[in-house]
Amino acid sequence: ADDLESPLSEEFLQEMGNIQDISQSLEEESSGSFSFTDYQYLGSCPGSEGSVITDTLSPASSPSSVSCPVIPASTDESPGSALNIECRICGDKASGYHYGVHACEGCKGFFRRTIRLKLAYDKCDRSCKIQKKNRNKCQYCRFHKCLSVGMSHNAIRFGRMPRSEKAKLKAEILTCEHDLEDSETADLKSLAKRIHEAYLKNFNMNKVKARVILAGKTSNNPPFVIHDMETLCMAEKTLVAKMVANGIQNKEAEVRIFHCCQCMSVETVTELTEFAKAIPG
Repeated sequence: ADDLESPLSEEFLQEMGNIQDISQSLEEESSGSFSFTDYQYLGSCPGSEGSVITDTLSPASSPSSVSCPVIPASTDESPGSALNIECRICGDKASGYHYGVHACEGCKGFFRRTIRLKLAYDKCDRSCKIQKKNRNKCQYCRFHKCLSVGMSHNAIRFGRMPRSEKAKLKAEILTCEHDLEDSETADLKSLAKRIHEAYLKNFNMNKVKARVILAGKTSNNPPFVIHDMETLCMAEKTLVAKMVANGIQNKEAEVRIFHCCQCMSVETVTELTEFAKAIPG
């Protein structure tokens, strides 16, 4: 009770009352005096094409509540990048549908300059092959390549691709991809068959024989597998010791083991070489 009667408590209560009054006044102003009409939004909303859209908002609305629906980017805007189409003239990546064909920016600009400036190029009878790396070398053949693939100033439609053309291209691409997959699958099967036949022809060891040996079914003693230098040294010491115990000199035993390893290495290298020769490509 003493704390509530202190000057500090009175000041605190007074400040709280002031805050409440301010809050009430703000609510009255926002509910009665707010008016936001004819809100204008500049943007590319549906059907606007960059025009001004005017919406009338109710008093309860706010500018942040008005939004233009998000429209996914149309694939027609960049057909070259969406479908990975090559330029019909030079084979570079097409940037769009220009002058009636799919062309890159370089060939589009070249054709436009030639037509607008009415340029005449020196005649060339070599029928140069126009590619990305050499398309600027022979302008005569490049321009005739533009005409031969169907470029025309009358078909001056930039960027956008007609729906019929787009559908046709998609169908062609899907067909090509399907044919390519079938061809690759057939090639892989043929390659696997030839590799398998080459292995059976050139190697004496196969999976069945290896399992029999590793299981110890070929002798009474368990097999000792040499798979690195450490196991090779261990095997050499073991064999030398056995040969010395049978009355063979230590030096002679080492020579015999070395000769045996050499013969096995030559045989293995020969098998690998013949196997590699049988692999196509």
